[in-house]
Amino acid sequence: MIDAFVANDGGSVIRLHEEIQRLSDEVMDSKRAVTQELVEIGAILFNREDFLRFTYTASEIAELYKGVSFRVLAMVERKWELPQTIKRGIVELSEAVFNAVIKLREAMLTLSYGSPQISEKARDVEVAEKQVDNLYRSLEISLLEQNINLSIMLLARDIIQLLEDTADKIEDASDAVRILALAI
Repeated sequence: MIDAFVANDGGSVIRLHEEIQRLSDEVMDSKRAVTQELVEIGAILFNREDFLRFTYTASEIAELYKGVSFRVLAMVERKWELPQTIKRGIVELSEAVFNAVIKLREAMLTLSYGSPQISEKARDVEVAEKQVDNLYRSLEISLLEQNINLSIMLLARDIIQLLEDTADKIEDASDAVRILALAI
């Protein structure tokens, strides 16, 4: 969606926004299903709180992406333009967040291998999150240095803030995976 935004492809932004909304709804359905399963299992599963912690944190990631999507769509609908340097910075930031998601996915997949690999993969998530933090700080200052309309600046700042918040939630989910590894 960010790539479509930067390419001024409004049609793709609208289509991808709808897809993100649909996927977010699926995440909420999955969260409810996991919660119901854990309720049904009851006291048999000792680490059910850890599963819930991970599930709820992961669903918060989806909500943050939904917020980014809404704001990007708002910019496109209003035909608000950002300087190319800021657009490129948003692309770089979103790619770094995506990298953190990939690292989280790798950590989740290693749950079946045991905790040594999970700790290593969780450290990879931390490194990816630190990269997001550095990009975010630089982009935030660069945005404030621009001479653009205040409404556009605030919406763009929300986008980059939500991307950074997403990386923080990814790191929280990685911590939840570490806790699950200890319990398994």
